[in-house]
Amino acid sequence: MTDKLNRRRFLTHTTLLSSGLYGALKTPKAISSENTAEPDPTKVPGSNVSEYGLRSPHEDIKRLPMFNIISGTPLHKLQGSITPSDLHFERHHAGIPAIDPNQHELLIHGMVDRPLKFSVNDLKRFPAVTRTCFIECSGNFNARATPQTTVQMLCGLTSQSEWTGVPLATLLREAGVTTKARWLLAEGNDAAVMTRSIPMSKALDDAVVVYAQNGEALRPAQGYPIRLLLPGWEGNTNIKWLRRLEVSDSPFMTREETAKYTDALPDGRVRQFSVVMDARSVITSPTYPERIEKGWHEIRGIAWSGRGKIHAVEVSTDGGKTWLKAELQGPVLAKAHTRFRLPWQWNGKPTAIMSRAIDESGYRQPTLAELVEVRGLPTAEAYHFNPIHAWEVDAQGQMTFRPEV
Repeated sequence: MTDKLNRRRFLTHTTLLSSGLYGALKTPKAISSENTAEPDPTKVPGSNVSEYGLRSPHEDIKRLPMFNIISGTPLHKLQGSITPSDLHFERHHAGIPAIDPNQHELLIHGMVDRPLKFSVNDLKRFPAVTRTCFIECSGNFNARATPQTTVQMLCGLTSQSEWTGVPLATLLREAGVTTKARWLLAEGNDAAVMTRSIPMSKALDDAVVVYAQNGEALRPAQGYPIRLLLPGWEGNTNIKWLRRLEVSDSPFMTREETAKYTDALPDGRVRQFSVVMDARSVITSPTYPERIEKGWHEIRGIAWSGRGKIHAVEVSTDGGKTWLKAELQGPVLAKAHTRFRLPWQWNGKPTAIMSRAIDESGYRQPTLAELVEVRGLPTAEAYHFNPIHAWEVDAQGQMTFRPEV
């Protein structure tokens, strides 16, 4: 009987070997090259060099178009502080113009001794400066947020780049600004002819006429061939496709600083020229639609302020009852995105996590209730709303956004 069993096992083993089934049963699918979607990279030559580098097809990272005039940056999928140029948020008022840089000029006139025109090549002949800073749309607030709102949908209208160009102060000195000049009008070369009044104090401080972003020429959606950069100021003052600067002794009261981009207050008054972006922070992970497990996690996010450097970021893991100081990831630059992190051991019970930024001026990011008390209920066109955001986690680990804090 024993001999028959041994002979049967031998025959079965031999049959499996000859058919290839034995190897299939013994080799886990996870490490079988026959079951992978792509060939073994050590056995097949890869693709050749190309004129332009592409992301891996495994990286699903893209902007989120909204209303055909806005596309938000995927903040939750980025690392470090620089936003890739092709992921920088977009906001335009009449489409993206096609401009020949060889025909484009910048005119400086008005209250100056010498009205001047500069070609793009003329601008590149001046000593260049490079500044790393964020640009944020003043309407970077989602008044229609739901529990299923992502970070990108919530406040994806902020991005950061390394900008290169010529200081505006240099060009104004060339033109010879008169002693009574106090303002200038910046005008774009798009179909909306976007215009904003800029105080001379800002123009002579850190304003730059930019022609490069992250080491290459500006992208068309970001103002190619030149744009105005006003570090720390609301996005629409950073006029794209810049073509004209008119110097004056008073603001020009354009549509975009009267009918738009003003903050109505509950008492009937209106905040005008409230152009500096206040300190803000947002947790980028864990957030919706993530589902987390009980145990250790690292809370990560970004903070920024138009008034200078981020001094500190505080994080709460119990719905705002207590706050812990997060670690800031360098470099910590003025008027720039700063990453923060805090280790967190989730105990499996429902809670909410949130962050608040404090900048070097002492300003602390407010709650939505504090903002509403001063400015009234936010609308779809709310400007300069920078509230603390909360992300809830239920007993199953599912993250959702909490619209009100």
